[in-house]
Amino acid sequence: MQKTGVSFLLGPYQSAVTNALEKMRRSNIVARIWANDFRVWKPVPEEISNRLGWLHAPVETSANAGRIRTSLTPFTNGSIEDVVLLGMGGSSLSAEVFNNMFGSAPGFPRLQVLDTTDPVTILGVAEKLNLEKTLFIVSSKSGSTLEIISLFNYFYNLTDEKQGISANEHFMFITDEGSPMLEQAWQLQLPYIFSNNPNIGGRYSALSLVGMIPAALIGVQIEKLLQSAVGAARQEKTDFFSGKGDSTGCLLGAALGILAQYGRDKLTLMLPPSWSSFGDWLEQLIAESTGKEGKGILPVLNEPQMDVSAYGKDRVFVIFHHDRDEWNSRITQLASAGHPILKIRISDVYDLGGQMFLWEMATVVAAHLMGINPFDQPDVEATKKHTNRMIAELKNNEAWSKMQPAQTFGDCYVYGDISGTTVSEALTQFLTPAAANAYVGLQVYLSPSPQIDKALGELRAAISRKYGIAVTVGYGPRYLHSAGQLHKGDAGRGLFIQLTGRNKRDIEIPDALGKSDSSLTFGQLKASQAEADRLALTDKGRKIIRIHWKKDAAAGLRTLAANL
Repeated sequence: MQKTGVSFLLGPYQSAVTNALEKMRRSNIVARIWANDFRVWKPVPEEISNRLGWLHAPVETSANAGRIRTSLTPFTNGSIEDVVLLGMGGSSLSAEVFNNMFGSAPGFPRLQVLDTTDPVTILGVAEKLNLEKTLFIVSSKSGSTLEIISLFNYFYNLTDEKQGISANEHFMFITDEGSPMLEQAWQLQLPYIFSNNPNIGGRYSALSLVGMIPAALIGVQIEKLLQSAVGAARQEKTDFFSGKGDSTGCLLGAALGILAQYGRDKLTLMLPPSWSSFGDWLEQLIAESTGKEGKGILPVLNEPQMDVSAYGKDRVFVIFHHDRDEWNSRITQLASAGHPILKIRISDVYDLGGQMFLWEMATVVAAHLMGINPFDQPDVEATKKHTNRMIAELKNNEAWSKMQPAQTFGDCYVYGDISGTTVSEALTQFLTPAAANAYVGLQVYLSPSPQIDKALGELRAAISRKYGIAVTVGYGPRYLHSAGQLHKGDAGRGLFIQLTGRNKRDIEIPDALGKSDSSLTFGQLKASQAEADRLALTDKGRKIIRIHWKKDAAAGLRTLAANL
């Protein structure tokens, strides 16, 4: 099966996908999606009817591209050296992709994305900034995201304390109409406020103001990027309504949804290095949209290449390629082993806009076939509730009851239902019951560094090769806003290893703007988020252990990998 830019090697699943497409044609599913019919997914409109604005975002944002660029002139004329975006999940991932794939054009400021509560990372950014030449973008759909409020309070006060600087001139808000951030912006009399369409969900917002403002600030030709998306949207309509066949997004979504129903739910993404960050955006889009009601599609990113025989029968491979012969040998091996393959042809970097729209359409089509709402995130609140409770206890000087370690092994503590005389034995005992269709999620609450990244890669490869299962890696709290929903909402086959350590430095979070009082640090917030997610996973019956490193976490991770 082939469609413009996409080839499908589905093997024995071809007939099931064809049947699903025929059934969708008879039910007029794609036309109903374009008509904003909530019944495509659920019998009630809640969290669907007010989440379909992404369908029209490319055209609407394209019409305003000139005004967006003009409004940003004060920051693109050389007066600003750095733009720091404070955001989580959908508010930050698209900006990060644009930054990594395009970089800053000559004469435009650098962009840094802060989507963390790790104090070492935050200090590392803060200490290198010239605040007189820095713009902070505070991006939040709800306007009430805890991490973003904490980061805003910290950086606003830091800027306000600098002599000769008007903090208000260095902050820009991107939020939804009706957000509490708008009221705060008016109170502060901030001059730079962008109100986004509230009918676009966070993970579907890349082609709206949320993604386009950061992109324009670093000199991306947003008109060209949006035209790519507009072209993809028009092609989707043309292909479907012409009656000549199904649209590419519909075909792709049908393949994803049907393969997941047959147990092929580990979507293994293989991207060229220049496109690798696109995988992070896809991870949130697909995992958070499909991981609920005991179902889910798990994106697997940046996985070390393994022998084809090591992959389980839960895999589907998505290969992005530049030319026809790229990956041919690997594709032949995978297809011969019976693994379904989706080949995506990419050329110019500005194809990114079209790919974003294509995958948004594919995701909602897959969700239709899986019988789920792709726009809600019912299990995300579970971690937030535990976090808020623990923070309230900390602020009231009440020590929340911390879980006691099950074992102490040299430089680390291990928490959870484990046994063994070494940390390696404890990990092996935890992983040994893993079923063939299971997966492992490494939830990392360590300060990122090249050494930690390398050690995590070694541990990930060791687990994959020993147990023949997919392993994902996510830094917390970032992963809470992408794969965190799936971890708690899917069929429950995940085995979670939470990795924590001592913070080398910490920062107090101001309780309010313009005041030095603080009742919480970023280190405490990060620790609360890790413990809260452990509790939320335990509440859902998931298996989880925690390994806390007292000293050199990178060395400990390398030892674990070697022993496995």
